[in-house]
Amino acid sequence: MTARDGIRDKALALGFDAVGFAAAELGPEARTRLADFLAAGQHGDMSWLARRAEERTRPRALWPAAKSVIALGLSYAPEGDPLAALAEPDRGTISVYARSRDYHDVVKGMLKHLAQFIVSRFGSDVKVFVDTAPVMEKPLAERAGVGWLGKHTNLVSRRFGSWLFLGEIYTTLDLPPDPPHPDRCGSCTRCLAVCPTDAFPAPYRLDATRCISYLTIEHRGPVAHELREKLGNRIYGCDDCLAVCPWNRFARTAGHAKLRARADVAAPRLAELAALDDAGFRRRFAASPIKRIGRDRFVRNVLYAIGNSADPALLPAAARLADDPDPVVAEAAGWAVQRLRGGGTLNGR
Repeated sequence: MTARDGIRDKALALGFDAVGFAAAELGPEARTRLADFLAAGQHGDMSWLARRAEERTRPRALWPAAKSVIALGLSYAPEGDPLAALAEPDRGTISVYARSRDYHDVVKGMLKHLAQFIVSRFGSDVKVFVDTAPVMEKPLAERAGVGWLGKHTNLVSRRFGSWLFLGEIYTTLDLPPDPPHPDRCGSCTRCLAVCPTDAFPAPYRLDATRCISYLTIEHRGPVAHELREKLGNRIYGCDDCLAVCPWNRFARTAGHAKLRARADVAAPRLAELAALDDAGFRRRFAASPIKRIGRDRFVRNVLYAIGNSADPALLPAAARLADDPDPVVAEAAGWAVQRLRGGGTLNGR
């Protein structure tokens, strides 16, 4: 058995759903795309994307000894309609990836087991990455044949649709690469048309400063008034462009037990979430990726959803936070109160 076959078999045995191999390099298109994205300021508050751009686009700049990249995918396809909670204005909609245990912990643990196997069996050096280093995961996975970059800038797989967590192992092994996956989006533009905030200025190009995932997770300050209503009840991330992809019809529900949705996160009541203090937030989301944005940013999002709910029963939940110590939360509470009282938005906006 070749090293490549042995690694693939072991990865599948560990529970990974997709495995691909690529040389530790990226083509000029990845560098151009990132450079254009940064030059346009479409990365918003994510200054970390610019700080190590060279290492992102040139894997050997991150680790000169790397010869190959092993790209791994783990399906997190949901059971049922991932957008069902959008029709329940008194509840929050949370991105599918955040409804279960933090995938970083799950995938990293699996990658470490695979890395140990590679080192012990083939004597090579390895480095393991799960969204924690300057690694362009999606372009590398595309080069490794795992899928292709769709018009929504996310990876799409023929077998798993848009629902794949990605991880990488850089190795000093010189492994035969898989052929890059061809683009199979065709003329479809469903992912572009469904975006509530028009975050795609063109196919294959994202303006993160308008993306609901960015606004609810990465952005620290108040969300622009003209975008708040478009958030609806999305309080952490957004799956709209992923969920409408026709290739999802082939996706199987995630099989990993730790990636099954928690009942208290699938469609939580906004009133309960608005009442969370810092300690309560930490308890509720201790093992969730949601924990990293902190209570204040999360409650800010909840208040925007309350303001969009048109449900007067939620007015007390918003009013209680009008004097919150965090000024962004307090401003969001005032905005929500004004909306629920029928006064439109603050300052006439």
